[in-house]
Amino acid sequence: MALGKQAKILTDKQVRAVLAELDTRRYPLRDRTMFLLSLKSGLRAKEVAGVTWGMLTDAEGEIGDVIALENKASKGRGGGRHIPIHPDLKAALIQLHRDRGEKARPDMPVIHSERDRGLSAAAVVVWFHRLYADLGMVGCSSHSGRRSFITRAARKISEVGGSLRDIQALAGHASLGTTARYIEADDEAQRKVVALI
Repeated sequence: MALGKQAKILTDKQVRAVLAELDTRRYPLRDRTMFLLSLKSGLRAKEVAGVTWGMLTDAEGEIGDVIALENKASKGRGGGRHIPIHPDLKAALIQLHRDRGEKARPDMPVIHSERDRGLSAAAVVVWFHRLYADLGMVGCSSHSGRRSFITRAARKISEVGGSLRDIQALAGHASLGTTARYIEADDEAQRKVVALI
């Protein structure tokens, strides 16, 4: 993605607007989960489409604490990774898992169509495009949740003793330079840090 054409990150107000909109949709549990997979775990559209229940459940078949994203669901041969599951996403996954019942087999996609088949990556991209267009959010795309996740994680990582390498691992990037291009600059943070020097 070219630097000038990056998806916009989502503000807290926009996130609330999206979640409120999704509650009114035909498939609110599925749609909320799809949005949170992007926003709270930084998954690409291809990964949202490819994640299966087996990548989320523990030995007892319950929603676990990590997404064990396999290479087949990710980008490239080394795209698989383990991503801790945010509490909001876990709650949505538990609800959707319960709602799906027997259709939530380990090999089945988490994000499903009306006919209980998985969605393609292209269908996920279109779903996000329509969602943001319906809400008048210009410049937002299927990558907005991912960019928001990476930017927010980068701003918080030093508070927990981590580094940008940890963000790179969560994002599944081969290069730290790629991760850096995802992170939105913050003028206020720059002002504050200069005042501390």
